Amino acid sequence: MAKTGASYLVLTALALFLVAPFAWMLLVSLHPSNAPIPTLDRLIPEIFHWENYRIVFFNENLPVSRFLLNSVFVATTVVAVQLVFTSMAGFAFSRLAFRGKEFVFALFLGSMMFAGPVTQIPVYLIIRNLGWLDTYWALIIPGVSSAFNVFLFRQFFTAIPRELDEAARMDGASTLQVYGTVIVPLSKAAFATAGAFTFFGVWTDFFGPLIYTNSTEMRTLEVGLSVFKNSYGTSNWPLQMTAAVIVMLPLLLVFLAAQRFFVRGVVMGSIK
Repeated sequence: MAKTGASYLVLTALALFLVAPFAWMLLVSLHPSNAPIPTLDRLIPEIFHWENYRIVFFNENLPVSRFLLNSVFVATTVVAVQLVFTSMAGFAFSRLAFRGKEFVFALFLGSMMFAGPVTQIPVYLIIRNLGWLDTYWALIIPGVSSAFNVFLFRQFFTAIPRELDEAARMDGASTLQVYGTVIVPLSKAAFATAGAFTFFGVWTDFFGPLIYTNSTEMRTLEVGLSVFKNSYGTSNWPLQMTAAVIVMLPLLLVFLAAQRFFVRGVVMGSIK
C-alpha cells in the first residue's frame, strides 16, 4: 500500500511539473497587453483579459483567422488522405501475396532512416515544376504518405487472425470488402494512433509551409505565429502567449481524444 501511495505521489508531482509550463503560458496570456512577464507571486492576473484572444484573432495587420483556417484544412485533409493510403498499403503488405513484397516493404523501412530535410530540396523542385507553389497542393500532397504509418498498419493488421478474412471470402466478400468490413472496424486503435501522430506532424510543421508558400493568405498557423511575433517584437508577452495557446489548443484536444488508443496502437503495431 505504501508503494502504491508513493507511486501516485511521484506521478502526481511529475504531472504537475509537465503541466506547469502550459499553465504559465495560459495565465500570462490573460495579463494586460504589453504587460511585462509577471513574477510567480503575480502570475494569476487580477482581471482576466480574454480580449487578448480577440486582438490576436482579429488582428488588422495579419489574418490570424486565415492562418488557423489553413492549418485546420491542411491538417484534416492530410490526415484523412494519409490514413486511406497508408492503411491500404499496410493491408497489402500484411494480407496480400505479390512478387517482391518483402523487398518493397524493406524499401519503405529504409526510407524511415532519412530525415525530412534530406528530401526537402527535391520535393521543392518537384512542386515548383508542377506549378504548385503557393497553393494548397503544395501543403497537402507532400504529406499524404508516411512509411511509419505503413509499418504501423502492416504490423497491426498482421496481428488480426486470418480466419476472419477467410470467413468473409466464403460469404463472397472481395479483397476491398475484407479491408473495409473486417480489417478497418477492428483497427480503431491503429487509425487513432496514426491519425494523431500525423495531425501533430502536419500541425507543427514549420519549414515546409515556409518554403512552399509566398503569400500571407496561404501561410499556416505555425508560420503565421512567427510573423506575428516579429510584428509585435519580443516585448508583448501576453499576446505572444495568446498566440501560442491558440496553436497548442488543437494539439491538446486531439491528444486527449486519442490518448487512450496510443498505448494499444503502438504496442500492437510493434509486435507480430
